[in-house]
Amino acid sequence: MNNEQQQPVLIIGAGPVGILNALGLARAGVPVAVFERAAEVVQSPRAMVYHWSVLDGLERLGLFEDATARGFLKQDYTYKVHKTGEEIHYGLKSLEGHVKHPYNLHLGQNVLVEIALEHLSRYPNAEVFWNHKFVGLEQDSDSVTASFETAQGTVTASGSWLIGADGARSRVRQSQGIDFDGITWPERFVATNIRYPFEAAGYSQTTMLIDDQYGAIITKIDNSGEAGLWRYTYCEDASLPEEQVAERMSGFFASIVKDPENVIVEAFSPYSMHQRAAASFRSGRVLLAGDAAHATNPTGGLGLTSGLFDTYVLAEALAAVIRGEADDAVLEEYARERRRVFTEIVNPTASNNKRLVYHSSDPERLEEDLAALRRLRTDEEAVVKRLLFPKSLETPSLIGAW
Repeated sequence: MNNEQQQPVLIIGAGPVGILNALGLARAGVPVAVFERAAEVVQSPRAMVYHWSVLDGLERLGLFEDATARGFLKQDYTYKVHKTGEEIHYGLKSLEGHVKHPYNLHLGQNVLVEIALEHLSRYPNAEVFWNHKFVGLEQDSDSVTASFETAQGTVTASGSWLIGADGARSRVRQSQGIDFDGITWPERFVATNIRYPFEAAGYSQTTMLIDDQYGAIITKIDNSGEAGLWRYTYCEDASLPEEQVAERMSGFFASIVKDPENVIVEAFSPYSMHQRAAASFRSGRVLLAGDAAHATNPTGGLGLTSGLFDTYVLAEALAAVIRGEADDAVLEEYARERRRVFTEIVNPTASNNKRLVYHSSDPERLEEDLAALRRLRTDEEAVVKRLLFPKSLETPSLIGAW
């Protein structure tokens, strides 16, 4: 047994990437300590679609049954052109017989974190500390010591390795002087949780509304209440006053439903959008994962998908290193490969998704895009190829060669 196993892995951030890394390590017998600056699981509207390709990983972590019981599985997709009303339907039923889980899971990421915390609490080698604001770290060849601001003053914790899973504004990444290369979009995204009978109004459970002014992603989150809870995400010019987002919101709802007065807004969250990747995902004994390592606009749901694929391969590789079953060079491979997947696959695809849904002002380009989408009505091979795309974001196990 490697001596590193006597020290916990420190994980900064109790979002899905942080908590699932903790669960993966704890299940492998590695002690973990998670530190979160908030007092509890963040409840604001965030990611809520899990592509079929990440469900195998949730199953390996023992979370799949509980997650599907709390959320729901769906297969349908619709692209809808706002100006013309044209609709293009297709669905994951086409993957039946090709993959184990031919459906997506819809579940608020806060609920997934709550489920994972329930599972993590069963492991005596795992601890979670709330109200701990990370402020810095020191490391040497054998360990990492992190400092935190708390209500009781500054405290420190030492561990064998540290995973920064503290979001796009990662203080862990900043503490290592790692550049966050890329761009920030000139638009602001607004994610809303609303109640409205979209299905009765003819919308599928995932509808991508294409329009250069009123573009939106409309997705059902759960089946609670009479009509379920829905995520309605649109974008607006970031130069508009953020404090007036709520006042402008009704105009977007009025553009797509006949009775916007019946839209009930339960929560909303405006935020900046980025296409950025850390210059390196590793700095000595510090590893980055999820939004701390890469940030993308959410069109297409590729951000959380990427973060989960980071998690699955990192937890396994780090556990193997700590148990002495793999050289820590495997963590360099993690850092290189996950950065490559983001820069070469996720980043351009998410950018193109954003252009199609929210910036379709060029009629010739829009017609080219729609011509490709119309093939999905009749070309089963094209449908399968499109639906298999999320699998390309996965990095296979890195420890097989060790």
